[in-house]
Amino acid sequence: MTDAPRRSAPAVARNREPILAVLSRVLPDTGTVLEISSGTGEHAAFFAAALPQVTWQPSDLDPTALGTIDAYRNDAAVSNLRPALHLDASSPDWPVTHADAIVCINMIHIAPWSACEGLMAGAARLLPAGGVLYLYGPYRRNGEHTADSNRAFDEDLRRRNPAWGVRNLEDVIALAARHSITHAETVAMPANNLSVIFRKN
Repeated sequence: MTDAPRRSAPAVARNREPILAVLSRVLPDTGTVLEISSGTGEHAAFFAAALPQVTWQPSDLDPTALGTIDAYRNDAAVSNLRPALHLDASSPDWPVTHADAIVCINMIHIAPWSACEGLMAGAARLLPAGGVLYLYGPYRRNGEHTADSNRAFDEDLRRRNPAWGVRNLEDVIALAARHSITHAETVAMPANNLSVIFRKN
Protein backbone atom coordinates (compact mmCIF):
# COMPACT_ATOMS: atom_id res chain seq x y z
CA MET A 1 0.00 0.00 0.00
CA THR A 2 0.99 3.61 -0.42
CA ASP A 3 -0.24 6.93 0.88
CA ALA A 4 0.22 8.61 -2.50
CA PRO A 5 -2.96 10.32 -3.68
CA ARG A 6 -4.78 8.37 -6.34
CA ARG A 7 -7.29 9.42 -8.94
CA SER A 8 -10.17 7.54 -10.48
CA ALA A 9 -11.67 7.80 -13.97
CA PRO A 10 -15.27 6.55 -14.14
CA ALA A 11 -14.86 5.60 -17.81
CA VAL A 12 -12.29 2.95 -16.91
CA ALA A 13 -14.84 0.64 -15.31
CA ARG A 14 -16.98 0.93 -18.45
CA ASN A 15 -14.30 0.47 -21.11
CA ARG A 16 -11.64 -1.77 -19.62
CA GLU A 17 -13.29 -5.10 -20.47
CA PRO A 18 -14.03 -4.22 -24.14
CA ILE A 19 -10.49 -2.85 -24.53
CA LEU A 20 -9.02 -5.97 -22.92
CA ALA A 21 -10.92 -8.14 -25.39
CA VAL A 22 -9.16 -6.38 -28.28
CA LEU A 23 -5.75 -6.24 -26.58
CA SER A 24 -5.90 -9.96 -25.78
CA ARG A 25 -6.25 -10.60 -29.50
CA VAL A 26 -3.69 -8.17 -30.94
CA LEU A 27 -0.86 -7.90 -28.40
CA PRO A 28 2.18 -10.16 -28.66
CA ASP A 29 2.42 -13.35 -26.61
CA THR A 30 5.42 -12.00 -24.70
CA GLY A 31 7.45 -8.80 -24.42
CA THR A 32 7.06 -5.25 -23.15
CA VAL A 33 3.94 -3.16 -23.69
CA LEU A 34 4.54 0.57 -23.30
CA GLU A 35 1.43 2.48 -22.28
CA ILE A 36 1.54 6.16 -23.22
CA SER A 37 -0.48 8.58 -21.07
CA SER A 38 -1.50 6.09 -18.40
CA GLY A 39 -3.54 8.70 -16.51
CA THR A 40 -4.89 7.36 -13.24
CA GLY A 41 -3.08 4.03 -13.61
CA GLU A 42 -6.29 2.00 -13.36
CA HIS A 43 -5.96 0.61 -16.88
CA ALA A 44 -2.32 -0.35 -16.28
CA ALA A 45 -3.13 -2.30 -13.11
CA PHE A 46 -6.10 -4.04 -14.72
CA PHE A 47 -4.38 -4.98 -17.98
CA ALA A 48 -1.16 -6.13 -16.30
CA ALA A 49 -3.13 -8.46 -14.03
CA ALA A 50 -5.18 -9.78 -16.94
CA LEU A 51 -2.19 -10.23 -19.29
CA PRO A 52 0.55 -11.82 -17.16
CA GLN A 53 2.51 -12.96 -20.21
CA VAL A 54 3.61 -9.39 -21.03
CA THR A 55 5.47 -6.75 -19.05
CA TRP A 56 3.39 -3.58 -18.73
CA GLN A 57 5.27 -0.26 -18.67
CA PRO A 58 3.04 2.71 -17.74
CA SER A 59 4.02 6.32 -18.38
CA ASP A 60 2.60 9.82 -18.26
CA LEU A 61 3.55 13.42 -18.98
CA ASP A 62 1.92 14.74 -15.80
CA PRO A 63 4.28 14.29 -12.83
CA THR A 64 1.32 14.15 -10.44
CA ALA A 65 -0.07 11.18 -12.38
CA LEU A 66 3.00 9.10 -11.61
CA GLY A 67 2.02 8.84 -7.95
CA THR A 68 -1.49 7.58 -8.62
CA ILE A 69 -0.22 5.14 -11.26
CA ASP A 70 2.23 3.68 -8.77
CA ALA A 71 -0.43 3.58 -6.04
CA TYR A 72 -2.58 1.34 -8.24
CA ARG A 73 0.55 -0.66 -9.09
CA ASN A 74 1.25 -1.28 -5.42
CA ASP A 75 -2.32 -2.41 -4.83
CA ALA A 76 -2.27 -4.71 -7.86
CA ALA A 77 0.87 -6.44 -6.56
CA VAL A 78 1.66 -8.11 -9.88
CA SER A 79 5.25 -8.72 -10.92
CA ASN A 80 4.77 -7.73 -14.57
CA LEU A 81 3.76 -4.09 -13.87
CA ARG A 82 6.70 -1.69 -13.82
CA PRO A 83 6.95 1.67 -12.00
CA ALA A 84 5.60 4.61 -14.00
CA LEU A 85 7.93 6.64 -16.21
CA HIS A 86 7.73 10.36 -16.93
CA LEU A 87 7.29 10.51 -20.72
CA ASP A 88 6.38 13.38 -23.01
CA ALA A 89 4.98 11.84 -26.19
CA SER A 90 5.73 14.98 -28.19
CA SER A 91 9.44 14.85 -27.28
CA PRO A 92 11.98 13.03 -29.45
CA ASP A 93 13.69 11.84 -26.25
CA TRP A 94 11.76 9.02 -24.56
CA PRO A 95 13.07 7.21 -21.45
CA VAL A 96 12.70 3.83 -23.20
CA THR A 97 14.44 2.50 -26.30
CA HIS A 98 12.35 -0.55 -27.17
CA ALA A 99 8.78 -1.81 -26.87
CA ASP A 100 7.12 -4.82 -28.42
CA ALA A 101 3.78 -2.98 -28.46
CA ILE A 102 2.49 0.51 -27.59
CA VAL A 103 -0.93 1.26 -26.13
CA CYS A 104 -2.39 4.79 -25.99
CA ILE A 105 -5.89 5.27 -24.59
CA ASN A 106 -7.78 8.57 -24.72
CA MET A 107 -4.77 10.82 -25.28
CA ILE A 108 -4.65 12.30 -28.75
CA HIS A 109 -7.89 14.28 -28.43
CA ILE A 110 -6.86 15.76 -25.06
CA ALA A 111 -3.45 16.90 -26.30
CA PRO A 112 -2.03 19.07 -29.08
CA TRP A 113 -1.57 17.46 -32.48
CA SER A 114 2.18 17.51 -31.77
CA ALA A 115 1.58 14.74 -29.20
CA CYS A 116 0.12 12.53 -31.93
CA GLU A 117 3.04 13.39 -34.20
CA GLY A 118 5.47 12.49 -31.42
CA LEU A 119 3.59 9.29 -30.67
CA MET A 120 3.95 8.10 -34.26
CA ALA A 121 7.61 9.06 -34.39
CA GLY A 122 8.24 7.26 -31.10
CA ALA A 123 6.41 4.16 -32.27
CA ALA A 124 8.56 4.14 -35.41
CA ARG A 125 11.71 4.31 -33.25
CA LEU A 126 10.73 1.71 -30.66
CA LEU A 127 8.59 -0.94 -32.31
CA PRO A 128 10.00 -3.95 -34.16
CA ALA A 129 8.66 -4.95 -37.55
CA GLY A 130 5.11 -6.14 -37.01
CA GLY A 131 4.90 -4.42 -33.63
CA VAL A 132 1.44 -3.19 -32.61
CA LEU A 133 0.38 0.37 -31.91
CA TYR A 134 -3.07 0.40 -30.30
CA LEU A 135 -5.12 3.61 -30.01
CA TYR A 136 -8.48 4.03 -28.30
CA GLY A 137 -10.86 6.96 -28.18
CA PRO A 138 -13.41 8.99 -30.18
CA TYR A 139 -12.69 9.89 -33.80
CA ARG A 140 -14.30 11.69 -36.68
CA ARG A 141 -14.70 9.63 -39.86
CA ASN A 142 -14.12 11.52 -43.12
CA GLY A 143 -14.38 14.76 -41.17
CA GLU A 144 -17.76 13.94 -39.66
CA HIS A 145 -18.56 13.08 -36.06
CA THR A 146 -19.96 9.60 -35.54
CA ALA A 147 -22.41 10.69 -32.82
CA ASP A 148 -23.94 13.86 -31.41
CA SER A 149 -22.28 13.10 -28.07
CA ASN A 150 -18.87 13.13 -29.76
CA ARG A 151 -19.67 16.45 -31.39
CA ALA A 152 -20.57 17.96 -28.03
CA PHE A 153 -17.44 16.47 -26.48
CA ASP A 154 -15.30 17.92 -29.28
CA GLU A 155 -16.81 21.38 -28.77
CA ASP A 156 -16.13 21.16 -25.04
CA LEU A 157 -12.52 20.11 -25.62
CA ARG A 158 -11.89 22.99 -28.01
CA ARG A 159 -13.42 25.46 -25.55
CA ARG A 160 -11.03 24.21 -22.90
CA ASN A 161 -8.02 24.31 -25.22
CA PRO A 162 -8.11 25.23 -28.93
CA ALA A 163 -5.23 22.79 -29.57
CA TRP A 164 -7.35 19.85 -28.40
CA GLY A 165 -10.20 18.12 -30.21
CA VAL A 166 -11.55 14.85 -31.60
CA ARG A 167 -9.21 13.91 -34.44
CA ASN A 168 -10.10 12.82 -37.93
CA LEU A 169 -9.23 9.14 -38.20
CA GLU A 170 -8.00 9.49 -41.77
CA ASP A 171 -5.51 12.16 -40.64
CA VAL A 172 -4.16 9.85 -37.94
CA ILE A 173 -3.84 6.98 -40.40
CA ALA A 174 -2.02 9.21 -42.90
CA LEU A 175 0.37 10.44 -40.20
CA ALA A 176 1.13 6.86 -39.18
CA ALA A 177 1.82 5.89 -42.78
CA ARG A 178 4.45 8.65 -43.04
CA HIS A 179 6.30 6.81 -40.25
CA SER A 180 5.99 3.39 -41.94
CA ILE A 181 3.19 2.35 -39.59
CA THR A 182 0.23 0.75 -41.35
CA HIS A 183 -3.39 0.86 -40.27
CA ALA A 184 -4.46 -2.76 -39.78
CA GLU A 185 -7.93 -2.66 -38.25
CA THR A 186 -10.61 -0.44 -36.71
CA VAL A 187 -12.98 -1.92 -34.13
CA ALA A 188 -16.19 -0.19 -33.02
CA MET A 189 -16.34 0.10 -29.24
CA PRO A 190 -19.00 1.11 -26.70
CA ALA A 191 -19.90 4.79 -26.17
CA ASN A 192 -19.01 5.75 -29.78
CA ASN A 193 -15.30 5.07 -29.37
CA LEU A 194 -12.94 3.16 -31.64
CA SER A 195 -10.04 0.80 -31.19
CA VAL A 196 -7.54 1.56 -33.96
CA ILE A 197 -4.79 -0.98 -34.52
CA PHE A 198 -1.61 -0.25 -36.45
CA ARG A 199 1.45 -2.36 -37.23
CA LYS A 200 5.01 -1.23 -37.85
CA ASN A 201 6.23 -2.09 -41.34
